[in-house]
Order: sequence, then C-alpha cells, then structure tokens
Amino acid sequence: MGKGRGLAVAAWLLGPLGLLLAVACGVGLRVGYQAATVPSESMAPTYDTSDTVVFEVVGGDEVGRGDVVFFTAPERYSFDAAVMQRVVGVGGDRVVCCTGEGDKERLTVNGKSLEESYVKDGIADGTHRPYDVTVPEGRLFLLGDHRLNSNDSRFFASDHDGTVPVAAVQGRVLEDHTVLVLLAASALLGLVAALTGLGLGIAAMIVRRRRAAPVPPWPTQA
Repeated sequence: MGKGRGLAVAAWLLGPLGLLLAVACGVGLRVGYQAATVPSESMAPTYDTSDTVVFEVVGGDEVGRGDVVFFTAPERYSFDAAVMQRVVGVGGDRVVCCTGEGDKERLTVNGKSLEESYVKDGIADGTHRPYDVTVPEGRLFLLGDHRLNSNDSRFFASDHDGTVPVAAVQGRVLEDHTVLVLLAASALLGLVAALTGLGLGIAAMIVRRRRAAPVPPWPTQA
C-alpha cells in the first residue's frame, strides 16, 4: 500500500468516526443534562440558595426514593419555575410522620424508620402536624431537606395528599459528575480525531498530486 493510499484510509477512518463521536457526545450533553440555580433555602444544608447544580433530564418514573428532583407545579405554587425537592415516597409507599422528637425524630416509609442524614439540624419534620400518606401510583411524595423552611408535600394534603404526578418531574440532580466528565472527554477526543482525519486527508491529497505531477522527458538546466 502506497503512502498516499495509507494516509487516505487513515483519514477516512479517523475523520467520520471522530466526527460521529464528537456529535453524539455533544448532543448527549446538550439534550440529556441541564444546569439550574437552587431557587430557595428549602434544600439546605445539602444545597444552598444560588448554588448551581446539574440535573439529568429524566422522567418521573425513573426516579426513586432519596433522589433530588426539579419539578413544576404551577397550580400549587402559582408560578411556572421549577421547584427542587427530595423524593421521600413513590407510588405504593406509605409515609408516616413521625416517631421521636427533636434530632431523634424520624419518618417511617413502609413501616421502616427513615435515616435522613441530609436534613437540617437532624429535624425530620418539626411542624408537629402528623400525617399518614399512601402515595398513589404515578405520583411522588416530596420534601425539602430544610423541614422547618420548605413548602412541600406536607402542606398540600387536600391535593392528592400532597403528592405530585411523575409527569411534573423535569430531571434528577446529579451528585456524581463522572458521566458528564466522560461525555465531555469523549466529545473532545472525537473532535481531535476528526481534525486529525482531516489533516491526514489533506496530506494524502498532497502526496498523490506530487506523484501525479508529469516528469519532463529531457533534463532541465538551472
């Protein structure tokens, strides 16, 4: 195989594959993930007001207990902006408040005490308003981590026991950014490969033109 042909083959392999990788990863980052600003103190101390977080765009049927989600409920909050809260119960769960008092206070989910290391000051509720909710299928029971300063499912009992439909969920907050780093690195690698393929293609054209250049039938003199 000639040098020019070898360069051309390498160019055709690296260029399209690199471009495909870069585009696929770039689209994945653009469509699958979004950044948002924490709108209030309701998720303190886990997230502070004005913190920037990244959330994965997923449906509400893909989230589980303990996930922090962004969702919209304009009929409840009288605004269209997304609200950030933690999933405590999913369809079929029974959420009961509370056992114990102060930092010994605990919610129970399906009869089991819920250990919540993330709640502010160890207070699992603090409102002294007991509730016993069985979450309907297709809905979620959501609470903020700052239980003394969160307008969450506890305060909308007349609306499906405070639960929200899974369709209201816009995404799940990422705690581990490994996937984002891998996608970004893969996109960069693909871009480098595509540019390398382009360079090899140009080199292959130059080599071929040099070989195709006519040779004079007589010696030339300077």
